[in-house]
Amino acid sequence: MIKKFFDKLLGKPTKKASAAPLLGQRVEVPKSAHQIDPSLVDERAAKVVQTLVDGGHEAYIVGGAVRDLLLGLRPKDFDVATDATPEQVKALFRRAFIIGRRFRIVHVVFGRGRQDRGLSEVIEVSTFRALMDAAAAEQVVGNEKTLKAEGRHSAGPSHVVDADGRVLRDNVWGPQIEDAARRDFTVNAMYYDPVRELVVDYHGGIKDAKKKLLRMIGDPETRYREDPVRIIRAVRFAAKLGFEIEPKTRAPIQAMSALLENVPPSRLFDEMIKLLQTGHSLASLAELRKQGLPAGTFPVLDTLLDDSRGSAAHREFVQLALADTDRRVDEGKPVAPSFMLACMLWHDVQLKWDQLKAGGEPAFAALQQAVEAIFDARIGDISGRGKLGGDMREIWLMQPRFERRVGNAPFTLVEQPRFRAGFDFLRLRADAGEALDELARWWEDFSLADEDERRRLMESVRGRDARQDGKRQPKPAQTTESDDEPEAVAEPAKKRRRRRRKPTEAGVAVSSEGGEPGSV
Repeated sequence: MIKKFFDKLLGKPTKKASAAPLLGQRVEVPKSAHQIDPSLVDERAAKVVQTLVDGGHEAYIVGGAVRDLLLGLRPKDFDVATDATPEQVKALFRRAFIIGRRFRIVHVVFGRGRQDRGLSEVIEVSTFRALMDAAAAEQVVGNEKTLKAEGRHSAGPSHVVDADGRVLRDNVWGPQIEDAARRDFTVNAMYYDPVRELVVDYHGGIKDAKKKLLRMIGDPETRYREDPVRIIRAVRFAAKLGFEIEPKTRAPIQAMSALLENVPPSRLFDEMIKLLQTGHSLASLAELRKQGLPAGTFPVLDTLLDDSRGSAAHREFVQLALADTDRRVDEGKPVAPSFMLACMLWHDVQLKWDQLKAGGEPAFAALQQAVEAIFDARIGDISGRGKLGGDMREIWLMQPRFERRVGNAPFTLVEQPRFRAGFDFLRLRADAGEALDELARWWEDFSLADEDERRRLMESVRGRDARQDGKRQPKPAQTTESDDEPEAVAEPAKKRRRRRRKPTEAGVAVSSEGGEPGSV
């Protein structure tokens, strides 16, 4: 710190970007050469760029969107980079929010409502960042949680790294040429101006895109130290795009993979979900095997990556689930991480369930305990675990309920909000030979049938399911609470208060739940 102070006092330049050749050379590529189809560009992203330009700033669509546009693909997300600071960006838009600590960015929001339901769209805007040498950054012991605990996430130094050189905070603004150099791969370091229809390329990204080559900018080992998640990104892009990882970029991956242990679990979990939800999940697993990442990188995937672990039935079931996910993505249908993870961990749940039943636990209570134990052990403490866990539990706890087709149980189950996810899970189990195909077909017919057809379907299995139930003969449609006992455990109904009468001074009884105003 003292040396830095005297260097600054004497007017010496800040130690920054020691590897000057990383900066590359600006090349402007016209439309006649890049041939990007303007109709593939999101009009909201183009509007953000235009607004920033009209406000006197430089602005470009950046990163993976430019790469996909060059490949003739419609990008899923559009990001914008600019020389405007987050505060300047926010001032230009009616609905804009500054977020992030590690990297401060702005979310410009179009529309209202939940983004995952298509009711709104977010364009992410980042400020050009400087290329900083790790030696010039403040080095701290610990990680993101350490900074937060010390109250230094929102104040203090703008460039901070941990003992391994991993960037914990990077909010130093700089010119575009440095912003390009600090990005990971050459194909992700291009800028597209939709106003002038011009691509700016500093590192030969267009050339590598045409060759389907994934090349790291700068020294790969240093770049992996700065952000170990780049290892996972390399695997994901190679699988998604069908690119080959350039030999120098691939060489340090196994040696550097130990650094992933320092990455916050929530961020690693998000990267795993991206691996599996891009529509290329099977290719991603093949690429993970190819790169030889160690067991434990993604505990949920360990049994899929190592054929010596788990059962063949488990792997077949999950392969079917991933293939189904890829198909849905390809068809433009939504996919939920909760469903995919429920498929991956189902056999772990089954093993624990069997152990608890063998120990004397009642079947349904044993399943509930198994679900909690496996979720905590394999998913852990991650952001958003509440909703994720709730959805997974519903899917798992619904499975034994499908086997009960007497009384009001089917009518109650088919009305559950998560019925479709639970049924899709049952259908996959049947495809894998784990559940009866007849059972899956029956529930599909029942869910689509009218009232009369549903009654006919109930009659078709009435005697058989009663014998399998082994408890009692089925009762008419007017059931008692005992008929729906499993359902009541899985989907607890609101407790009904017993109406009690309280004596009053006037001797008039009043319900404990109250009544119309003035009734007392």
